[in-house]
Amino acid sequence: MAFTFTRIFEYLKDNKRIRFVLASAVVLLLLGITCAIFVSSWIRMFIDHELVLRPGSMTFEWWARPPVRPFVHVYVYNVTNADEFLNNGSKPVLDELGPYVYSEEWEKVNITDNENGTLSFHYKRTYTFVPELSAGPDDDSVVVPNIPMLSATSQSKHAARFLRLAMASIMDILKIKPFVEVSVGQLLWGYEDPLLKLAKDVVSKEQKLPYEEFGLFYGKNGTSPDVVTMFSGASDITKYGIFQRYNHRERLPHWSTDECNSIAGSDGSIFPPHITRNDTIAVYDKDLCRLLPLRYLKDVESKAGVQGYRFTPPEDVFANDEHNKCFCPSGPPCAPNGLFNVSLCQYDSPIMLSFPHFYLADEKLREAVEGVSPPVPDKHRLYIDIQPEMGTAMQARARIQINLAVSQVVDIKQVANFPDIVFPILWFEEGIDELPESVSSMLRLATKVPPIARAILGWGLCALGVLLILLAVTCLIRSSHRQSTLRLEGHAVAKPPPPKVPGKENGYELNNRR
Repeated sequence: MAFTFTRIFEYLKDNKRIRFVLASAVVLLLLGITCAIFVSSWIRMFIDHELVLRPGSMTFEWWARPPVRPFVHVYVYNVTNADEFLNNGSKPVLDELGPYVYSEEWEKVNITDNENGTLSFHYKRTYTFVPELSAGPDDDSVVVPNIPMLSATSQSKHAARFLRLAMASIMDILKIKPFVEVSVGQLLWGYEDPLLKLAKDVVSKEQKLPYEEFGLFYGKNGTSPDVVTMFSGASDITKYGIFQRYNHRERLPHWSTDECNSIAGSDGSIFPPHITRNDTIAVYDKDLCRLLPLRYLKDVESKAGVQGYRFTPPEDVFANDEHNKCFCPSGPPCAPNGLFNVSLCQYDSPIMLSFPHFYLADEKLREAVEGVSPPVPDKHRLYIDIQPEMGTAMQARARIQINLAVSQVVDIKQVANFPDIVFPILWFEEGIDELPESVSSMLRLATKVPPIARAILGWGLCALGVLLILLAVTCLIRSSHRQSTLRLEGHAVAKPPPPKVPGKENGYELNNRR
């Protein structure tokens, strides 16, 4: 064996080609190992560079004018026994009408590229009714609680008695009733309310409400006056798509801790890249009045074959417990389990948000009315499907129910028989079903290319290196054996005669002489 390896090394020393092949094999092997270890990091760095929202880039154009068309499905709870409820104390009977479907076109306008790695802009949304997808026209009439009136009476519960009596007289004169009959379109986009009109005339300029009509979606159809500042990812990719300021504020002013006042969340369309199943992501919406945390639920795959993760709020997100104590700054009583009180963001109107059909809420809330079926998670859960490497939302369902928390006020005769109740008004579902093929193809590349590239570059180079080493060693061994054989044959041909033994010839002669 020592002889064979000695020959191999001697041959290797004399053969430059074999040395080159072996050196190349070692280099390929090292490159393969390096690629197998680092190619994923290199691809991540490339993705991070391409994701940054730079004016003129493809991702910037998609962000500023998303190539998707979301739809909003609205379901209204029509009160069918308003008189019996007020006069006889009957349980309210609700009839869920809908969906009333609106298509949404949205974009960012007045965009400013700031030097600190942020973008400032305004949202512009345009809603268009889609009759062919709706259960009826949006001029369908519905009977719903009179939100401006009931908000005013609930707020007056702890005011001086003469103020409540004066309010009752005013409502008598204006013929304001606890329930109103309006169209679906008016309920959403606005109608003239006598109380708001009166407030406009008598309230000081500093205390005036920023709207002249009442509608649950009033002011949303058009360019928002809110100035939003968001991280572009240029200075820190881990903050990509996260709000820095909202109307020049870095925090909300409503809650009792900095954590609960934080607005450091996404608008739900893009998130920081490289999301894992253990991450908790957050969405911020002005009307929600807080960050909404989202946690991993399951793996999903879009219709276009893009794999992602589904994130949804934790079951205790609106729980009446210690971790939500900061959202109850005035102390007990706080919002019932499963409801979130947004009155501080809605000019003290007692609006409570929940998930549709009181999903994840106290069962007593649903049992206080008739006509609201038990919640079904797949129909009433809020979720976002995200491609984890790029942080792009593939599919989403933002589902929220708007409720009115009514307080009984005996001094106001119009609502003297109106019990303390959380009255569901409507729920809506806003979302997208599928991304366009141009976006889906890029997401597929981000999902499938990294493991393929790692396999080809890493294991392919390693395999090629090993193959070259084996080939070189095989050639060395064969050449070494060939040379050894040639040397042995040459030695046999040139072999000298056996040496003479001294005295043997003399001995022969002596024998003959004898």
